[in-house]
Amino acid sequence: MANKVLMKGNEAIAEAAIKAGCMHYFGYPITPQTEIAAYMAKKMPKIGGVFLQAESEVAAINMVYGVSSTGKRVMTSSSSPGISLKSEGLSYMAGSDLPTLVVNVERGGPGLGGIQPSQSDYFQATKGGGHGDFHMIVLAPSSVQEMADLTIKGFDLADKYRMTSMILADGTMGQMMEPVEISDDVQITKYEKPWATTGTNCERKHNIVNSLSLVPEELEELNYKRYEKYAQIKENEQMAEEFMMDDAEICVVAFGIAARVSQNAVVEARKQGIKVGLIRPITLWPFPEKVLSKAADKVKAFISVELSMGQMVEDIKLATSCKKPVELCNRVGGMIPSPEQVLAKINEVKGGLK
Repeated sequence: MANKVLMKGNEAIAEAAIKAGCMHYFGYPITPQTEIAAYMAKKMPKIGGVFLQAESEVAAINMVYGVSSTGKRVMTSSSSPGISLKSEGLSYMAGSDLPTLVVNVERGGPGLGGIQPSQSDYFQATKGGGHGDFHMIVLAPSSVQEMADLTIKGFDLADKYRMTSMILADGTMGQMMEPVEISDDVQITKYEKPWATTGTNCERKHNIVNSLSLVPEELEELNYKRYEKYAQIKENEQMAEEFMMDDAEICVVAFGIAARVSQNAVVEARKQGIKVGLIRPITLWPFPEKVLSKAADKVKAFISVELSMGQMVEDIKLATSCKKPVELCNRVGGMIPSPEQVLAKINEVKGGLK
């Protein structure tokens, strides 16, 4: 049992990670996710865990690589430019089929940009995260409670599929405070990890964790096997929430803080007699193609509400086979669309429908 506690989103991630069995954290402070590292610095020594502020983001992700290879649950967190520095290590982990949880509390960019919230790392997260053919499972919370719940889910999915799970949260989600409940009795799924470097005790062959493969035929086979796994994930792990979609003629698609803003706009549009609904992707990879494809057979248009220049528009078009037009409603550079802006876009699209 657990009582609801008022927490920042970043703090909720850290506490949920500990409840999920994470005893190792390596990171580096960067706004707007520093509270995760600060929470871990206070909590880990008290529970016999390990906290280490690495000398850089590059060092942090390679420490994660080492601990993950032993089969332990381990995590790191950063914000946009810090994730870019970690991208080489993320690719090494994908090449070694190692599970971990990585948190990106996004800020505006490119470059150093600003410290205000953004969703402009969508391409980086959903199209790989580093060099080579690979994917990460990408989870997008839209509340502090989901920051906690999806952290636990992320660890489970990472272990289940031996790959990286990423929490992709805009800066608002990290900094806002809401009541959150995290059970003291989190059900941790125990996955067998016969690949882990735990010592042989002279009972088995040595396990070798390595992303290097110099025989092209072998590397090709490894890549094909990973994509067989990715196909299984696409089939089984898509998650999305539908809101007022039963009779909708217009479908708004949004995640994170943009989804919360959009829901208010949808409610107001309904008061005006406009048949509009919302689909909120919870998994950005795998993208919830099934629910969007189904919606494309009913609605007349889609509106993608984003804190980017329209990066999710491409995935909506792919998921719906371009059956219906997809419009963009956005703010960038750390700005957030208002409910009034989204409502105005809904009315604009409504006016253009035949």
